[in-house]
Amino acid sequence: MKARTVLPAVTMTAVSMVLTLAVVVMWLGTAMPWPVALVVGLGIDGGWLATLAYERRLAAQGDHSRAVTAVGWSFGAVATGVLVAHALMADHSRGAWLAVAWLPVAAKALWLVHGLWERTALTPAALDAIAGIQQEARDEAAVARARLRADACTEETRLTAVTAAGARVARVQARTAATLADAWSTLETTRRGEDTGRALTSVTARVTPDVTAAWELPVWGPSEPVALRAGDGNALSNAALDALVEEIRHSETPALSYREMAIRFRAAGHSASEVRLRAAWKRVVVYPSRSAP
Repeated sequence: MKARTVLPAVTMTAVSMVLTLAVVVMWLGTAMPWPVALVVGLGIDGGWLATLAYERRLAAQGDHSRAVTAVGWSFGAVATGVLVAHALMADHSRGAWLAVAWLPVAAKALWLVHGLWERTALTPAALDAIAGIQQEARDEAAVARARLRADACTEETRLTAVTAAGARVARVQARTAATLADAWSTLETTRRGEDTGRALTSVTARVTPDVTAAWELPVWGPSEPVALRAGDGNALSNAALDALVEEIRHSETPALSYREMAIRFRAAGHSASEVRLRAAWKRVVVYPSRSAP
């Protein structure tokens, strides 16, 4: 990867230096001896190459100098200016010379890109670790998506089954309600029928001689609350139950066992469920500090 980024920069730099040297020699060769023009061209290229080498050494050390960078861009601008001036002053092939006039600046930009790549480059081990992490994240995301799709399908199936069952129940209830309505209508018609009422009365009169009114069929109506049985509303509180258990247990010496206490509790006419009675025994005997207030 390093060769892919540095090779274009090296190639473009070499081409730019050759073009700059050739243009300086051709341009200044008419006004001064060509050795002098060659020295000028080599000076421009040499200064550019020296600043570039110094920049590369600083980059290898993890350092950076704005002054060196500014000098390098200055040499690149000078080389570009020379090429542009020669292209504008040329009598022929002006477009071709303008087309290659940008090469020094482009070479400098490529070196900048290569420096950025070097500062962000990672070792193969780090790249493998990153690839593994990314693959693991993709695997987890795929598993999560599959789990969500499966849950959605399961929920859809469940809702479909519940809806179908509810529809079946509703249909059965509707049919049952219709049947009951028809039966009740028949019963009501029968109850209010004059001939049927006399027939039912004549039948019931032999069975129950005191009944002389028309026989009445059962009629649906509002329900009435059933009265509590005797003793149902007089349930013992926890405190009273604990006191009774304590009293019966210590009625003899040594203290009675749970079974004997329960027998005497029932024989005395008291009423409490087995669960409450055993809880009271635990509060009194096992955990005296938890006795109900």
